Amino acid sequence: MAQLDVQPKQRTPFWIWIVILLVILGVIFMLWRGCNRSYQPQALKTTDSDSTRVDTNNTSTKIAVTQPDWEAVDFELPRSTYDEITDTAIVVRGGDKYTIYGLGENILFAENQSALQGSADGRLQLISASLHKRFNNAAIGVYGRTDSTGASSTNRILGAQRANAVKDWLISKGGFAEAMISVHSVGEAKPIATNGTESGRQQNRSVEIVAFPADTTKN
Repeated sequence: MAQLDVQPKQRTPFWIWIVILLVILGVIFMLWRGCNRSYQPQALKTTDSDSTRVDTNNTSTKIAVTQPDWEAVDFELPRSTYDEITDTAIVVRGGDKYTIYGLGENILFAENQSALQGSADGRLQLISASLHKRFNNAAIGVYGRTDSTGASSTNRILGAQRANAVKDWLISKGGFAEAMISVHSVGEAKPIATNGTESGRQQNRSVEIVAFPADTTKN
């Protein structure tokens, strides 16, 4: 009877299994990492888009809030003539950078009062129409001015109250955005005429509406 020469099956060394396992884990890790790089959740894309819109909005906001130099307004500019301003009680002065519409305080208010008189509507409507026609989206400043009669603190308060009354009219009846209008109380400071005479004091009791075209506010 022939003798079978059977060799015992050799076992694979244990360390080879460890190497194979490490290789498999490495392949799985690389595949997982590659998938994560190529995949971008929709929410993240929306956030990036929103960030772009926020940056754009911030830029436009900075342009919108840019203000003119309200302290440098020259109220003695040469007179101008606008066809739509048909009332001689409205004095228009203009230059390259801004235009001033002036009204005597007696036209708008009763003596020592800050409530607009009914007769003020017609004049303010003319000014409002002119502003819309010539200075759309302009920055508008309303200045309240008084003579030197009485205490300076009282005059400053009265000037502010009268300027605010005109501002409120421009918003409620003139169709202007509140954000485009600023109020400035001059009071008795910076008189445009002498306070030593009645005619001079009358000139100093006024309200001026100053319009800065949108392109000049960026300078």
